[in-house]
Amino acid sequence: MMAKLWRGDWWRILILTVLCGLTLAPLIMAFFISFKTIPQFSRDPFIPTFPLHWENYTLAWAIVRKFMLNSIIVSGATVLGVLTLASLSAYAFAILDFPGRQILFYLVLALLMVPSALTLIPSFVLVKDLGLLNTYWAMILPWIASGQIFAMFMLRTFFEGLPRELFDAARIDGATEWQGYWRIALPLSKSILGVAAILDILGTWNNLIWPALTVTQQSLLTLTPGLMTYQSEYYTRYGFMMAGLLLGSVPLVILFMFTSRWFVEGLTSGAIKV
Repeated sequence: MMAKLWRGDWWRILILTVLCGLTLAPLIMAFFISFKTIPQFSRDPFIPTFPLHWENYTLAWAIVRKFMLNSIIVSGATVLGVLTLASLSAYAFAILDFPGRQILFYLVLALLMVPSALTLIPSFVLVKDLGLLNTYWAMILPWIASGQIFAMFMLRTFFEGLPRELFDAARIDGATEWQGYWRIALPLSKSILGVAAILDILGTWNNLIWPALTVTQQSLLTLTPGLMTYQSEYYTRYGFMMAGLLLGSVPLVILFMFTSRWFVEGLTSGAIKV
């Protein structure tokens, strides 16, 4: 049976193997580079060289841990704000009936069509005028404002798929809209909330441009722009930087390990429809 399966699907297995190799190649090369000194990287940039310099990880951890703490604070506050505002607005657009609901939803959804580069300067001017530069709020508030739009779209689509009879029965029993949101909608949407949370954390954790623009105080920088500040004008310690980036990806790997079930359930529950 296995031999027959192999003969029939060998080309699919080959394609998947090649695609898997191409996907993992950057990570493998980053792992090799993380053990190199500057001369080793200049001589053989993408293959293992000996001796392995484990001190790159020691040095990277001493520097990266403060940036990781900032990333945890900023990403944690952002995802709480995004899920709170997006779930409330999605509930209103999906369950409540009010004049102009559909038009207002499409107007909000149209903001997804606006390129982020187009709003970069206005957002910076707004943050500057509010006196938020060199604070955590300079990163948290704009990311909440931009991240809640896609999250609201996903949640609204999911809430629309919930049986209306649940909410009608709750209203008959005297439940308020807040109770319908808190006791019915949210408990049934844990999977899609997990998807929205993971996507938002990935976006904020890996963001480089916005923190570099709004924060110049090194003690407040998040992971990616924080590591970039150690890039010299004349040379770059790629081994140290790759070690820092690999260490910085560990919290995301751990997060996905514990939430992968919710993530898969959310993607397969019909919440995202094309």
